[in-house]
Amino acid sequence: MKLGCFSVSLSVKDLQKSREFYEKLGFTVYAGEESHRFLIMKNGDTNIGLFEGMFDKNILTFNPGWDQDASPLDSFTDVRELHEQLKAKGLEILHPSLDSDNGPASFSVIDPDGNPILFDQHV
Repeated sequence: MKLGCFSVSLSVKDLQKSREFYEKLGFTVYAGEESHRFLIMKNGDTNIGLFEGMFDKNILTFNPGWDQDASPLDSFTDVRELHEQLKAKGLEILHPSLDSDNGPASFSVIDPDGNPILFDQHV
């Protein structure tokens, strides 16, 4: 099971203040737009997403099909296959968006402590 790029998606109250804080920790803006209220920041292979007003909790995020630089992988486990594997293991699947046989799709699970985990494939 190849989960792809990992990041933590943080729910922030003030995008600009959060950006400035994480820049002090050595992160730089990699993607996203402040006008859309989100930024993706990198420090080496570590990725974090800052999302203002988009969700209530921080989310662990996996992007099947991408490496840590959001570059497409030649080989990966498709999000639909991950969905079936996790469902078969008895995990409750939330918010499935699996409308086609390939390409972008997503779903979520919740760990035993209530932490959301998003599987979000862009390729």
